[in-house]
Amino acid sequence: MLRGARVARGLAGLARPFSAAAEPAQAAVEDSVAAAISGLRQKLAAGPELGDFIVGKDLEGYSVPAPGLKEKVRKPEWLKRELPGMGSYAGIKSQLRELKLATVCEEAKCPNIGECWKGGEGEAATATIMLMGDTCTRGCRFCAVKTSRAPPPLDPNEPENTAKAVAAWGIDYVVLTSVDRDDLPDGGAAHIAATIGHLKKHTQGRLLVEALVPDFQGDRACVELVARSGLDVYAHNVETVPRLQSLVRDRRANWEQSLSVLRAAKDFGARVTKTSIMLGCGERPDEVVAALQTLRENGVDVVTLGQYQRPTKRHMAVHEYVTPDAFAAYQKVAEELGFLYAASGPMVRSSYRAGEFYLKNMLRRQQEEDAAGSKASSG
Repeated sequence: MLRGARVARGLAGLARPFSAAAEPAQAAVEDSVAAAISGLRQKLAAGPELGDFIVGKDLEGYSVPAPGLKEKVRKPEWLKRELPGMGSYAGIKSQLRELKLATVCEEAKCPNIGECWKGGEGEAATATIMLMGDTCTRGCRFCAVKTSRAPPPLDPNEPENTAKAVAAWGIDYVVLTSVDRDDLPDGGAAHIAATIGHLKKHTQGRLLVEALVPDFQGDRACVELVARSGLDVYAHNVETVPRLQSLVRDRRANWEQSLSVLRAAKDFGARVTKTSIMLGCGERPDEVVAALQTLRENGVDVVTLGQYQRPTKRHMAVHEYVTPDAFAAYQKVAEELGFLYAASGPMVRSSYRAGEFYLKNMLRRQQEEDAAGSKASSG
């Protein structure tokens, strides 16, 4: 296992940056991308130690630089997605409009919306409903959701309407998220808890519910209300490594506060806790590994890592595009640290294919437990 002293030795050995600032032309970028993928894939295939990855060895091809604001350069091939429009997508979108429900998939301009909503043979359709309106009281530099100091009041019918709509879709897994509502005394915790209760009631408990919630300004009573609401996964995103918190997130959010929320959720009985980290914001590999270790030490069960993509020119610039093979190496690190599940890839988002990731992992654990039980009884 990659723990304690081994991680400390790896972090102490890090001494250089992992991408160079550059303004390449289109042809140079394409050559750089191809070389990056090829080089790192060969090194990973040769089996470098995870410790080597952490201390900075074998890292040619870790990332390619993002273009400048005025450069017209294509994104790397691994960040392209097909347009939505198949399977369950059209039906879900129509019902959302009828019931005046918002989704973070649309508001945050998520590139995976078609794939998640479509589902398919052997794959769970997933949807991410955004509660408490489409206007946030905070202004994180990476987020496309609109902001205001005084958003409209909550819709008291939203918990019931949300439950009815989701029950009618017949999906396996739903992710609830919300805007931050610092203007409300409880930050909207009671509203979120009520929605979860209605969802469980309208689906006879069969629906798996993940709630990706705000930090409630660190209020443990609010965390307890949501954690004890019957949800299956309590999620709250730390977003980035500790050093970059003030550069990436709203000033009212920070690493320690988010970590305390995740700890409190576990204290109050949440079955699974989950968080997410964006890469490509200027973090160093040693910082990512240290953040993963801290999260695991604080009882976080599931972690996702994905590439930050700038939603508009008004938002924080992308520092670099991390390669798929580097994401794969981070996944190995997370698994070695003992996370229940880790999803790491350029297009992974906090709720990306959440149903598939959670359900497959849960089924795998059940199969292992059943096999172990059968072996014990036959012995």
